[in-house]
Amino acid sequence: MDLDQIKNLLEILKDQEVNEFTYETEALSLSVNFGAQVVQGMAPMMAAPQMAAPAPVAAAVDAAPAVSPGVGIESPMVGTFYSAPSPEQPAFAKVGDKVSKGQTLCIIEAMKLMNEIEAEVSGTVLEILVENGQPVQFGQVLFKIDPA
Repeated sequence: MDLDQIKNLLEILKDQEVNEFTYETEALSLSVNFGAQVVQGMAPMMAAPQMAAPAPVAAAVDAAPAVSPGVGIESPMVGTFYSAPSPEQPAFAKVGDKVSKGQTLCIIEAMKLMNEIEAEVSGTVLEILVENGQPVQFGQVLFKIDPA
C-alpha cells in the first residue's frame, strides 16, 4: 500500500464517519482511531500521512524491535541495495569484516543516483540483512555492526 492509497483510505474513512479502523499485512500495520486524536502505523518504510480531521491527528511509525545485538545501519532512503560498486568488483563489506566509521558499506540507487552508505560506527560486521539488488525502504536496517 503506497502513500496515496493510505491518503485515499483515510479520506474515505473520514467521509463515512468511521471512528476506528485497523488494516494489517506482513509489511504494514495501520490502526486509525479518529476519536483518540492519534493515528498509529507500523511499516518498515512508510509513515501514515497526517490528515485534517475533527480532532488533531498525528502520525507515528514504530520499527520492529531489534532481535540481534549490534548497531543497526539503516537506509536513509527508498531505493535498490548494491553491495559492490559493480557486479565485477568485490563487496564493500562482508560478514566478519572490520569497518571504520565513514567507510562505504553499500550503495543505494535512488532515482538513477548512486548514494554511498557509510558506517556510522567502527566495528565488525555481524549481519548483512539485505541481498544485492533487493529494494529497500527508508529506515530499513541494512547492516548490524558490533562496535569495537
